[in-house]
Amino acid sequence: MVAVPADQATDRARRSRLSPEREGELYEAVVELLGKVGYDALTMDAIAARTRSSKATLYRQWGSKPTLVASALRHVKPMSPQEIDTGSLRGDLHRLLRATDEEMERDAALLRGLARAAHDFPDLQQALRELLIQPEICALEVLLRRAVARGEVAPDCPALGYVPHMLCGAFISRPLIEGALPDNAYLSAYIDAVILPALGA
Repeated sequence: MVAVPADQATDRARRSRLSPEREGELYEAVVELLGKVGYDALTMDAIAARTRSSKATLYRQWGSKPTLVASALRHVKPMSPQEIDTGSLRGDLHRLLRATDEEMERDAALLRGLARAAHDFPDLQQALRELLIQPEICALEVLLRRAVARGEVAPDCPALGYVPHMLCGAFISRPLIEGALPDNAYLSAYIDAVILPALGA
C-alpha cells in the first residue's frame, strides 16, 4: 500500500467537504459574477452571498480569491486539448475551436479582463499560471506531440513553443485592432492562415 503524503491527504480532506455537484454550481456562479463585475470588484462576500456559502467555507476550500477564480475558470472550460484526437492536427485545432464556440463571447471578454487584472494583481497572475495556463499548455503539448508523431510537424519546428502564444493572441488582438470579437469564422481562418503554416503542417 502506497502512503499518501500528509499534505496531499490534508488537501483531499479539505476539498472533500463539497460534493462535485456543489463545487460545479459554485464555479459557475463565480464565473458569472466575474463576467458581470470584473476581478477587482469581485469579493468573497459577494461570492458567498450568491452561492449561499460562508466565507469560512470558501477560504477553507480554496484559500484565496485568486485560487478560487482560477479554479472556477479551469472548471468551466468545455474541453481540454488533451481530450481531442481527430487523427490530424488541423482537425484537432478546429475541434478545439468548436468546443469553445458556444461561450466565445464570454470567454473573449473574460480573457481581456483577466489580462488587465493579472497585470495589477500578481497573486492572480500566479494562480492563473499554476491552475489554468500551465495545465492547458501541458495538454496542448500532448496534442502537438501527437502531430509530430504522425509526421505532420517536424520535431525541431521552432514554432512549436509558440502555439499557446498564437492562440492567446487570436483572442486578444482582434478586439484591439479591428474592434470585433474573435468569432468562429475568424478563429477558423486564423488557424489555417497562421498557426498551421507556422508549424509547416
